[in-house]
Amino acid sequence: MRQKEAAMTNDWDVIVLGGGAAGMFAAIQAGYAGARVLLLEPNERLGKKLYITGKGRCNLTNHCSWQEVLKNVPRNPRFLYSALSGFTPEDAVTFFESHGCETKTERGNRVFPVSDKAASVVDALKTALGYAGAEVRRARGLELLTAEGRICGVRTDRGTFAAPAVILATGGKSYPATGSTGDGYRLAGGVGHSIVPPVGSLVPMVEDGDFCARMQGLALKNVNVRLYEAPRPSGRSEESVSPVPSAKPVYEEFGELLFTHFGLSGPVILSASAHMEQGKRYLVSIDLKPALDEATLDARILRDFADSKNRSFENAITGLYPKTMLPVMVVRSGIPGDTKVNAVTREQRRRLLTLTKHFTLLISGLRPVEEAIVTSGGVSVREINPKTMASKLVPGLYFAGEVMDVDAYTGGFNLQIAWATAYAAGTAAAEQGNKME
Repeated sequence: MRQKEAAMTNDWDVIVLGGGAAGMFAAIQAGYAGARVLLLEPNERLGKKLYITGKGRCNLTNHCSWQEVLKNVPRNPRFLYSALSGFTPEDAVTFFESHGCETKTERGNRVFPVSDKAASVVDALKTALGYAGAEVRRARGLELLTAEGRICGVRTDRGTFAAPAVILATGGKSYPATGSTGDGYRLAGGVGHSIVPPVGSLVPMVEDGDFCARMQGLALKNVNVRLYEAPRPSGRSEESVSPVPSAKPVYEEFGELLFTHFGLSGPVILSASAHMEQGKRYLVSIDLKPALDEATLDARILRDFADSKNRSFENAITGLYPKTMLPVMVVRSGIPGDTKVNAVTREQRRRLLTLTKHFTLLISGLRPVEEAIVTSGGVSVREINPKTMASKLVPGLYFAGEVMDVDAYTGGFNLQIAWATAYAAGTAAAEQGNKME
């Protein structure tokens, strides 16, 4: 620590690094609490990642209790207890509606702006920043500065700024084009914080095979998906139905998925990915007809066959599956496509039924962290005060949002974490900054 920097006068009470969801909200709360706030963001505009969330609609929270939010946090939920109880989903809705962003609730209790435009969410935050009196400047944090063991400012690519409190809200490593380049890990590590290696969470899966590629672009709605750990294969034949797993699934959910050229994506797949560990192989089992039990499905197949008894197998199942899926179902059932349905054996029909209720795909891993919606990993929460988001190692340092080792499923839960942790950090940092005047 250089003496010149140690002697800097405090131009601001709180400096916030990062102009995304958590950063803007932390700056707003600090300003509302009476602090002089400087918000530093390297991008040319604030909220760049927010504009692309929810396919450009921005699922800003989930209309549920804060306890329900905790149930949707696979890692470190207990750490978020105080933050989420202190700023609930109801509080988030109230905030945005009081700042000009009307909201609506859709399937799965997902909350969106009535406009269906993420820009409405960003505009509300910008409006609040103005009310809070926060100053915004374009700069990238290079180093956290300390004096006598506590925060005293930030060195950036556009100069050095002094403040007794700094909030690190730089995001994770997902979508680096939006500014989430992992800078926060370097900055926090530079003052002694431990970093849990970041990996993708809410990220598409890569198939060990090419069945998904054959169905590229096909979206399935209202299917049941189970995720299992998979043993190392001794070999596989694509013309057979994979055995139905007997173990308890790692994750199970009902919803929508998408077949891609590399594997699987879609809401239910992204949530399932949060339960996958590096170095392990997994198996996804899809129930294509979850509304039908096996007896009812068998009766349906028999009825379709009876109506098409002189047709080929591949033409008789067109009412059961999407067109894009038909060639794969023929191959994986092991029933030659030109087989007359009146010649299909009971055993063959049973295999088709099993395939329909347990359409399995081997998963070799996940897409790169850069393609993830959020990052799992980051600053260890063991070194952060859960009530104030203050560093336990460096007085004056606070954290908000994805830079910490917290993440949740899809459905607005990750943004609710951002609002709640930013609320805690902003109000606590303002109190700290005001004390140092």
